[in-house]
Amino acid sequence: MVDKKEDIDLKLIKYTQEGLPVTKTPYKDIGIAIGISEEEVIQRLKNLLETGKIRRLAASIAHRKIGINANAMCVWKVSDERVDEVGKIMAKFEEVTHCYERPTYSDWEYNVFTMIHGYTDEECEAVIAAIKKQTGLNDCVILYSEKEFKKVGVRI
Repeated sequence: MVDKKEDIDLKLIKYTQEGLPVTKTPYKDIGIAIGISEEEVIQRLKNLLETGKIRRLAASIAHRKIGINANAMCVWKVSDERVDEVGKIMAKFEEVTHCYERPTYSDWEYNVFTMIHGYTDEECEAVIAAIKKQTGLNDCVILYSEKEFKKVGVRI
């Protein structure tokens, strides 16, 4: 059974998952919409972050609208003993927005996936070259996005 506190938190998460209102008083406006004070909205969001119920509260940029049109999924073949070390190096690059370890298969040996964004393919390739230099890896495949069909975060 969901208690009143969890019910309000769920309303808050559902309301904010589409983005904050673009107003001078977004937290006040959220509070009015779900029936709590501005201060309570702020405190509840802080608590949700601190308890790990939400990972972050941040702006999401429509990268294609601002000219970041080169999007490269670079997949890497990394030995199991180096995955953590290499993943941490790759994740430090600001152009890398996603960095995951995934399982391998008999016909697909690439286990680390990085999503790299840039204004041009050449920018993405420069980042990939820098990753190669810092990790000592060379076995990778670059998969460029051609068309975006859908992009949304997880919704509840």
